[in-house]
Amino acid sequence: MNIYTRHTAGAAFVAALLASATVPTMAAAQDAPSPVVIAAAPASDQADASGPVTSLDMAFDRAYWSNPTLLAERARLKSTDYRLPQARARSGPQLSAEAGYGYSRNNIEQPTGGFAARSGWAPSAAAILSQPLFTFGRNASAERGASAQIDYQRAVLRAMEQQVLLQTVSVYADVRRERAAVRIALENLALLERELVDNTSRLKVRDTTRTDVEQVGTRVEIGRAQLLQAKRAAALAEAEFLKTVGSPAGDLAAPVLLVQPSSSLEDAFSFAQKIHPILIAAHARERASRAEIDAARAERKPRVDLRGRAGIDTNLFGIDRVRQSTVRGEVLVSGPIFQSGALTARVEEAKAANDADWRLIDQALRETRIEITDAWNEWITAEAALVNLSAAVQLAEQAYGGAVQQERVGMRTTLDVLDLARDLLSAKVNYNQTLATAQIAKARVLAATGLLDQEHVAPGKPRYDEQRNFNRVKNDGDVPVLTSIVRAIDRVPLGSKANREGRDPLGPMIPPAVAVPSAAETSNPSPQ
Repeated sequence: MNIYTRHTAGAAFVAALLASATVPTMAAAQDAPSPVVIAAAPASDQADASGPVTSLDMAFDRAYWSNPTLLAERARLKSTDYRLPQARARSGPQLSAEAGYGYSRNNIEQPTGGFAARSGWAPSAAAILSQPLFTFGRNASAERGASAQIDYQRAVLRAMEQQVLLQTVSVYADVRRERAAVRIALENLALLERELVDNTSRLKVRDTTRTDVEQVGTRVEIGRAQLLQAKRAAALAEAEFLKTVGSPAGDLAAPVLLVQPSSSLEDAFSFAQKIHPILIAAHARERASRAEIDAARAERKPRVDLRGRAGIDTNLFGIDRVRQSTVRGEVLVSGPIFQSGALTARVEEAKAANDADWRLIDQALRETRIEITDAWNEWITAEAALVNLSAAVQLAEQAYGGAVQQERVGMRTTLDVLDLARDLLSAKVNYNQTLATAQIAKARVLAATGLLDQEHVAPGKPRYDEQRNFNRVKNDGDVPVLTSIVRAIDRVPLGSKANREGRDPLGPMIPPAVAVPSAAETSNPSPQ
């Protein structure tokens, strides 16, 4: 049981959905925004796994089956599966053998008085069979602990799957954003270069000043530097995409959007309470440490074992060596009498550790609340901001086009035109960044509620079967009937293995969502 490692809740993994969980469909509320999630496109051809990725569906598929971190976590789950047959083997028969060749010296009492010494080298061999009959929960608690560790590792795996899929959405959106940023920088540079050419031509006919030309030239050089920075950011995004997905990014298509089941922040949290991996793992961790309490208590009680021994020994009598074979069967009752308080200390240590794990269920619940709230608020604010930024881009384009015309007739200065060009650039950049933020936030909402998994982003596609290896190894070493009976008897002294409820005084409190103004509240007044 000591090989179980405790993790701080939420520190090593993010939301994951259990394969057996059934998510009910919830009707969308009339007064709440409908969340959306990036969905997988139709199945892609996997013949060339190293070819460029062109859709989010392909990116999901490549990352799901080739990401090294995810593959390592699956291997770690396989290794954890073997803890159960190890624990169950304690309830089965154990057969061992021993053989030796040693020197012995015997003093044999003689009928006439005195002792005769006999010595020499002699071989011996024996086979020992032992079978636990009743250990007062020692073996059963070890089995429960192993099962809880497997449940914990499964939750970690599902969390890692969702983290990889969330990273895939993030790098996919990042590449599209940075490529668009390069296009925006190119458009801005072309705009400024046209302004420079126009002002240079006007300077020749003395329709402007050299200072105006120098102002435009300054903005042109800044625009060239911004283009270089945008290209550098795009190259980094491409590298991050390759690291996460395992294939280069091709001509990435815009993602398709589907409605997310939860229609409000409260609904999203209701989903998470049932399927969120942080909560699932926290409960599994508490069950594992509770099994350690049972194991520690059992060490203070006796145990009953059946033991048999068959052996051959060579005894020395006179000048002859006499071989002696023995067969012995016995029922042993053993147990501690006085251990100087060591066993009591172990029980108290296990209780305190379990209390810590029980408290971490409450911590996991709080972390889940804040993650859902933050993701939800990021999503609804980004969606609302996109409407404003889209309008800002249109207005900035109109203002810049009008200022250029007014500059040519002397109604606007060159500085006015440059300022409006900068406003146009800022509006485009902000819209581009917010668009990527909204796409990632949609996936974050699903990840925070435990729904960002292969089953939901790629319905109908094959997914990793975590039960396959478990079903193959769980009965390794079992002796039919015998092991099952012994295990059933040994479970009698143990308590419930059900999940415990949290003890958080905050209860089901959820932080408030951001209130997004309605269209009527944000609409511009009609010009008089």
